[in-house]
Amino acid sequence: MPVRHSTPKWFSRVQLHLGNIRCSPFIKGIAMTSHAERFATSQWTAGIIGLGYVGLPLAVAASRKGLGVIGFDLSAPLTAALMEGRSHVGDVSDSELGRALDDGAVFTADAARLAEADAIFICVPSPLGRNRQPDLSFIESAAETVATVVRPGQLISLESTTYPGSTEDILVPAVEKAGLTVDVDVFVAFSPERVSPGDQLKTADIPKVVGGVSALSGEVAAAAYGRLVPSVHLVSSARAAEMAKLLENTYRAVNIGLINEMAQLAHELDIDIWEVVDAAATKPFGFQAFYPGPGVGGHCIPLDPQYLAWRAREANFTTRFIDTAEQVNSHMPGYVASRVVDILNDRGLPVFGTEILAVGIAYKPDVADDRESASLHVIDELKARGAKVSVFDPLVGADRIRRHDLVPVDEGDDLSRFTMAVVLTDHRVIDYDKIAAQVGVVFDTRGMYRRIGSTAANVHHL
Repeated sequence: MPVRHSTPKWFSRVQLHLGNIRCSPFIKGIAMTSHAERFATSQWTAGIIGLGYVGLPLAVAASRKGLGVIGFDLSAPLTAALMEGRSHVGDVSDSELGRALDDGAVFTADAARLAEADAIFICVPSPLGRNRQPDLSFIESAAETVATVVRPGQLISLESTTYPGSTEDILVPAVEKAGLTVDVDVFVAFSPERVSPGDQLKTADIPKVVGGVSALSGEVAAAAYGRLVPSVHLVSSARAAEMAKLLENTYRAVNIGLINEMAQLAHELDIDIWEVVDAAATKPFGFQAFYPGPGVGGHCIPLDPQYLAWRAREANFTTRFIDTAEQVNSHMPGYVASRVVDILNDRGLPVFGTEILAVGIAYKPDVADDRESASLHVIDELKARGAKVSVFDPLVGADRIRRHDLVPVDEGDDLSRFTMAVVLTDHRVIDYDKIAAQVGVVFDTRGMYRRIGSTAANVHHL
């Protein structure tokens, strides 16, 4: 098993604890075998709290590996739909869900069923609340659920992104509330989700970072995840694993902020930023290409750095890079709207009352997910300036567009009534040549027209 760590001393520690572990169905007849070995080699059942874009793919991955699956979600209609083979997650097809059901996977709104699981994985949202502070209510609710079902021999692993120290602060007390002791009765760890909706990599293909609240808990968790993924990287603590996740996405947020600022400077200097990035990317070392856009969106990049910044403020530490990147990225929708105004003014046209087509409101290309989408913020900025904005996004769909109180445009509609189109999300399924042919002027914030090799004279670039 490809778990990377030094030669462990945990085996003797586990044996010392075995005499204190109360018997459970999972450990009958194997009292002389370590917990890590059992998770690595035995058939066991994965319990999953939260069946969204992280939990459901994890459930399907566990089933594919031959493990039992009990998925729990508070939404009874959701679990009922899953039991009927209807997936609500784009990265899990109905056929994949059906195979998991055929193999015995169970999805339920009855939390008591989690007591049957040998490992419980918590995959609930961790959004930002008011004043952009961490909202831990979903994790705390999951911990309360764990306290009611946890039993000896179980592994409890948190996958929700959160600040360093959360696993110890929230899950360990939940276990103790149930009268159990970490490393004696149960094992507690953190392993951050690394799901990227719409990408080719599946949950079962992505390496897992794992850290326990103790060395022994880390070893047990690493063994369990070794059954799910091809590569496990074990770190010294849950805190290190929590911070690793935040570093991953803060790295992206900071570099996106840098390239967005460079794009604004390049425009002032009359330089094509896309050409500049392509040129810099020819260097075979020391440079990773990031590209500008209308801002950042989704479930990670706008949120995760703020968890780290919030935790830093508690420690009286100033996160200057994070704060600067946040300022640049959060101001990009306003900058894009100002560029739209400038392009219209150059043609002698006002923004007030002008029909503008927003192309794409998903937060990233080729997904139907509009959480925290910068596109929506751009639209708000344009509407505040008096523009009449309609939306074309064949993946998000008309119903979801209407929920944002916006007017949807269908694929077959005549687009000539629009004075301007603004490409905000670069879905590959969209016919960009048609848009450029029918709309008088196009503002491409994603560099899509460059990628398709278009030479349309009416296209302006960010």
